[in-house]
Amino acid sequence: MAKKTKEARVQVILECTEHKNSGQPGTSRYITTKNKKNTPERLEIKKYNPILRKMTVHREIK
Repeated sequence: MAKKTKEARVQVILECTEHKNSGQPGTSRYITTKNKKNTPERLEIKKYNPILRKMTVHREIK
């Protein structure tokens, strides 16, 4: 029988930080996966925000 292992990769949601502060309607969110063992802290990635039409910092939300 195969050994049961705990999954290291989890699905996370990234939300734009600048869009939340701008007061405009809507949200810019991306879904991605991360390895919990290698990166236990929250992800912070620059992604494109189509509403603001520029690259912005997207931070992981719970």
